[in-house]
Amino acid sequence: MQMRPAELAAIRAGDVDVAFRRWERPRVRVGTRMRTAVGLVEVMSVDRVPVSSLTASDARRAGAASLAALRQELDGLHPERPVYRIGLRYAGADPRQALRESVPDAAEIDAIGAWLDRLDRASPTGTWTRATLLLIDELPATRAPDLAQRMGRDTPSFKQNVRKLKERGLTESLDIGYRLSPRGAAVLDHEGHPRPSRGRVAPEPGIPLPHLGAAATRALTAQGVVRLEQVAGLSAAEVQALHGVGPYALGRLRAALDAAGLAFRDDPGAARRGAAAKR
Repeated sequence: MQMRPAELAAIRAGDVDVAFRRWERPRVRVGTRMRTAVGLVEVMSVDRVPVSSLTASDARRAGAASLAALRQELDGLHPERPVYRIGLRYAGADPRQALRESVPDAAEIDAIGAWLDRLDRASPTGTWTRATLLLIDELPATRAPDLAQRMGRDTPSFKQNVRKLKERGLTESLDIGYRLSPRGAAVLDHEGHPRPSRGRVAPEPGIPLPHLGAAATRALTAQGVVRLEQVAGLSAAEVQALHGVGPYALGRLRAALDAAGLAFRDDPGAARRGAAAKR
């Protein structure tokens, strides 16, 4: 079940708890927990409903601007298919997030290594697991097609392989590309692989950008903006003027800044917060 970033953010905030889709048959089951960019989203109900039964309350719960807008959206694609109402709730953080940060002991690392060996042996294209981990470590936040080309692979099969590594907490998906997790780094270090990132200068400390979508992340990183503290040095208008930064990304940045006690440069509360931080 595909969901837009703004829809996911609203589900996490509790502002949206239903979705409507035109499907030939149900594609999710009650109790299913979907892993998304904002964490786990659980399916609470799946009901086939006539379009004529939809109400203004349904539209509000789905995050639509109005009942007319909801109906127009549903009629815009595959109008011949039935409509399903899917009840949804935010079910917490993705457990892989904690897994990525946990550094395994020697016995667990050996078990992970044995699992990687099995993947390599089962691959019709040869060994790939350590090479993929090392490439992601060397080139974090790099587009998957570019990484796939470096590996001599097609993009879909490369992504499929990376998903296997992600399931074990060895990598993390970014808005653009991936990065090696502390768990993945521990495995490579234990096995004695020469990691290109070891000699890098440690990144400047600060709060990383939240998930914004690839276009917005690309626009900010192109300006050298990779931390919230740098965002706070810009006005909201300057950020919004960047090609690729839309209302969703701006809202996510504003929420992240507020949670960190920061604000855009032109925010009326920015000066007060800065003064409070110095006290």
